[in-house]
Amino acid sequence: MNSAAYWNRFSMLLIAVVLVSVTSLGCASGPLSTREKGAGIGALGGALAGGLIGAAVGHPGAGAAIGGGLGLGAGALIGDQLQGQEQTQQKQQRQMEQNQAELERDRQELERLRRQQGEY
Repeated sequence: MNSAAYWNRFSMLLIAVVLVSVTSLGCASGPLSTREKGAGIGALGGALAGGLIGAAVGHPGAGAAIGGGLGLGAGALIGDQLQGQEQTQQKQQRQMEQNQAELERDRQELERLRRQQGEY
């Protein structure tokens, strides 16, 4: 088997292993967080891009491995940022709901006081 065919098989095997790993990880531990989704998408995209670039220079396996690692890191960082924004939005939503409930309690108390004042 020549070197190009070996690296071609190796890169396909590597991509298959990454796909199976990401899929089984997601199924085993429940729903993926935004950070995990970003890392998975980055790893797959990076491995694919790296494999294509590596194939152009005769080393698709090495390109896929390097691209996958870089994509994993970049995807995790982006996913972490998105997850932080989601958490901030959820916190703001909870605060708005608490404020709304407090306003409703105040409105009811004011109405009660008005009725009570009318009785005197």
